[in-house]
Amino acid sequence: MATATFAAGCFWGVEQRFAALPGVTSTEVGYTGGSTENPTYKEVCSNTTGHAEAVRVEYDPDRTSYEELLAAFFGMHDPTQWMRQGPDHGSQYRSAVFFHDEEQEKAARAAIEQLTESGVFEKKIVTQVVPAGPWWRAEEYHQKYFEKHAGFSCHV
Repeated sequence: MATATFAAGCFWGVEQRFAALPGVTSTEVGYTGGSTENPTYKEVCSNTTGHAEAVRVEYDPDRTSYEELLAAFFGMHDPTQWMRQGPDHGSQYRSAVFFHDEEQEKAARAAIEQLTESGVFEKKIVTQVVPAGPWWRAEEYHQKYFEKHAGFSCHV
């Protein structure tokens, strides 16, 4: 198994979309990219910890590639919005790829370059490509949120 970490706005919808992909064996929502140890949702939403709401994806590289995960990531949110997704705003909603190794970093940068050259997005892609740092699992009520709250919608 391999690990990938992405931030693309409200983590509820992002987790649901990644969990549905072939080759994804598990997902977990949490916080990364900030300075506070073991932050709470309330602290992250205060926009003072520097964390992003993110999804950690465990996947089988024999069934899906990191590049396929990147394609899904860029297709499920607007990577041109700075520190927001739709009506959700703040640094916790930023677009980011948190790479776990040099190959993931290269793949993420190549995907951004390819999307930029293709002209798919009219605005500049502002997705951060940064090393994966400490991971803090979000509170249990955030895990698999849509499975627990059928019919609820998130702005993703």
